[in-house]
Amino acid sequence: MSGSYDDRDGKIWMDGQLVDWRDANVHILTHALHYASSVFEGERCYNGKIFKGEEHSARLRRSAQLLDMEIPYSVEEIEKAKYDMLKANGWTDAYVRAVAWRGAGEDMGVSARKNPVRLAVAGWEWGNYYGDAKMQGAKLDIAKWRRPDPRTIPAEAKAAGLYMICTMSKHAAEDRGYSDALFMDWRGYVAEATGANIFFVKDGEVHTPKADVFLNGITRQTVIGLLKEKGITVHERLIEPTELAEFEQCWLTGTAAEVTPVSQIRDFNFEVGALTRDIAETYEKLVRA
Repeated sequence: MSGSYDDRDGKIWMDGQLVDWRDANVHILTHALHYASSVFEGERCYNGKIFKGEEHSARLRRSAQLLDMEIPYSVEEIEKAKYDMLKANGWTDAYVRAVAWRGAGEDMGVSARKNPVRLAVAGWEWGNYYGDAKMQGAKLDIAKWRRPDPRTIPAEAKAAGLYMICTMSKHAAEDRGYSDALFMDWRGYVAEATGANIFFVKDGEVHTPKADVFLNGITRQTVIGLLKEKGITVHERLIEPTELAEFEQCWLTGTAAEVTPVSQIRDFNFEVGALTRDIAETYEKLVRA
């Protein structure tokens, strides 16, 4: 697939039915467009099976509830919608995007209790999120923005509005020749990249930021489980920026990123070492099992 995302052949599942790709539209006065009342999930289908699909669907519903929205579809119905969309497009390997939002209705102020909550499921064929970095290692800048205090936002929700600083930070990083940016949190500790969680290696042990101010990614949880199965010690803790100089290896995790090595974070360099390669290969085998 190529070209603009609004001008393609194919089908998108929308509010209970499959519609032609170019007809999957919303009104300009859709509440989510003005007030970011939207949540979403990114998933990958491998060999005809969506990896941890039910967990993603359950998280979508939880995210919506944290934004005071109730998706009018159960986890089972959302799962069926995903597979109906994949079948309609003839895909066995694809990225899947489920999105729920407050639509247009009787309300057009901040309050939107009278507006319907809508749901759509789209997909596309997507390769490595970081391109060649999958093998060579991604290069990260450090964002000027910080992950906010969870008392100011629903940090456990995969909400569209929380990605505003991600877009801004990724654009700034790309302008400086990097492929992504690393966030610190509101306290100054290392947090995550714009669309992926981060891991570090030191003396054969793994360190990853404690997921107390950002989304505890499903891929992150999966990789932690794989590491523990291998007998590798994993420290989920607060990480000071000064510690970046002490780490030997680094990688990112996420549905789109999968497991992507990091070779550089601004002035800090990392090797794409044996443990990084091993966990990437183990994850690849798991999702395609």
